[in-house]
Amino acid sequence: MTNPAPQPARYDELLAVPDHLVGEIIDGELTTSPRPAGRHAVASSALGFSLGPPFSFGTGGPGGWWILDEPELHLGADVLVPDLAGWRRSRLPDVPSDPYFTLPPDWICEVLSSGTARIDRGRKRDLYAREGVPFLWLVDPQEQSLEAFVLDRGRWTLAGTFTGQGAARVPPFDTIELELGRLWGG
Repeated sequence: MTNPAPQPARYDELLAVPDHLVGEIIDGELTTSPRPAGRHAVASSALGFSLGPPFSFGTGGPGGWWILDEPELHLGADVLVPDLAGWRRSRLPDVPSDPYFTLPPDWICEVLSSGTARIDRGRKRDLYAREGVPFLWLVDPQEQSLEAFVLDRGRWTLAGTFTGQGAARVPPFDTIELELGRLWGG
């Protein structure tokens, strides 16, 4: 007797995930991870605070972006929740009223933790490439590093690894200097 093939996870199963967990559907599988811990939250919040004024609002920068915390992305059958994502307003003039986005972002940032790094560096990164997301940042608060990737012909190319406390210009937001120390709580 053969076992039946597992059924892909359904959205109603995702909605039933307890509030203290982040749920996603990746390659048909329901995955959960704990809510962000302190260092993770500091890095994610600091990025939002740093990028929001110049890129979302045009204060001290060019504007022209939506920078959002933990948007729910419906990309084909996959439902993903990156830590941060950004859309150029030329592609997404208005934020949809739905509680999710179907248009892939122009930039995604995943803040790595021991519970998420394997998925963020693996299956999620592959899905972002499949969907044509042009820029991906992987931020590791423990290692105090930011890896910036650019999608080139469907493959990720490392644009740079930025570490320490100094300032960095990181694509696609390289019109400003990003104070790295702020991401690590400095």
